[in-house]
Amino acid sequence: MTIFRDFNPIDHDRAVEDRRRHKQLIEGAIKKNLVDILSEESIIGQSKDRKIRIPIRGMKEYQFIYGENTGGVGSGTGEEKRGDRIATGNGEGSGKGNQGAGNQDGEDIYETEVSIEEIMNYLFEELDLPNLDKKKSAEIISDKAKKKAGYQKNGIRPRLAKKRTVMEKLKRKQGYKRALMEEGKEEEIERFPFKEDDLRYHRLKNTVRHEYNAVVVCIMDTSSSMDRTKKYLARSFFFLLYQFVKMRYEKVEVVFIAHSTKAKVVSEHDFFYKMESGGTYISSGYEKALEVIEREYRPELWNIYAFHVSDGDNWSEDNEKAVQKAKELCEVCNLFGYAEIMPGMTFSTMKKKYLDEVKYKNFATCTIKNKEELWSSLKNILIPDVKEG
Repeated sequence: MTIFRDFNPIDHDRAVEDRRRHKQLIEGAIKKNLVDILSEESIIGQSKDRKIRIPIRGMKEYQFIYGENTGGVGSGTGEEKRGDRIATGNGEGSGKGNQGAGNQDGEDIYETEVSIEEIMNYLFEELDLPNLDKKKSAEIISDKAKKKAGYQKNGIRPRLAKKRTVMEKLKRKQGYKRALMEEGKEEEIERFPFKEDDLRYHRLKNTVRHEYNAVVVCIMDTSSSMDRTKKYLARSFFFLLYQFVKMRYEKVEVVFIAHSTKAKVVSEHDFFYKMESGGTYISSGYEKALEVIEREYRPELWNIYAFHVSDGDNWSEDNEKAVQKAKELCEVCNLFGYAEIMPGMTFSTMKKKYLDEVKYKNFATCTIKNKEELWSSLKNILIPDVKEG
């Protein structure tokens, strides 16, 4: 007998629900610890399969618990906030002051291992970022691509052409039947197994494939005002930007440019750990970037992404020149982004000038006040249409 049941969108499969909640816990832990996870990762040369351990709070099922069965009604002072714990009156389990050790169960915390590639997938799937605009002329020819070109009798198992193999077997079976009929025999064929001669494998040949290439130009103020905490945020920010571009291109190069009053191309280690004394000329970093682009990365042949991180401090006499050089970078880059690491409530004069004077669709800005804002800042910088006011 057919039984019709009303559609219920709630999945009552306990295992499926546990897997869903476990995935949510992992994603939440990644977002919460994002800066801490990535701040020590090397941008260049890291392995996508490298495992990172992330602490995750354990899952507990909701359940009813018995009270103490005491009379009276609890009342507060009106200053309580959501999530506050209300004392039970006898101090049991509180573990505070001179009331002795608590007797309540603690919260289970365990660690899970995820790879760099899995972290990036979690991040970029939720951000739902658009595809990057690629220049059609910026292509490289790769001979890694292969395509199928017929069949052959010898090969490795992964290249076995199953459909073709079955056809060869059927052809052999039909030939066997015709041979029996010519001899005047009528024999029922119960089993007709495969033979080595039936096996066919795909033949592959190298082919030319056009692939896009890109360069990420990382520019950072390394003057004394950019302390260790600011560089801590900058490292995670640059790491995510590089990973995002790398997911869209076959070949990605990175250039590190450090500047104070003068700029120079440096190694990744010096970029994040070396600090200089003196003032700041932001335009020097932009001039060096334009120089490197003109010398090594012609805009008609490369997809160029430049990102500048600073705390907003700049010598006032250099502001106009910095704005002009920022416009020149917008002319040659697919995307130019300015990220300001500033713990205060307002952004600097430098950022205000950029917002007022740099009117390019491929220019984006963001402000990072603390590590919790890295998530939203990443989206602001990668979607040029989303600008902070």
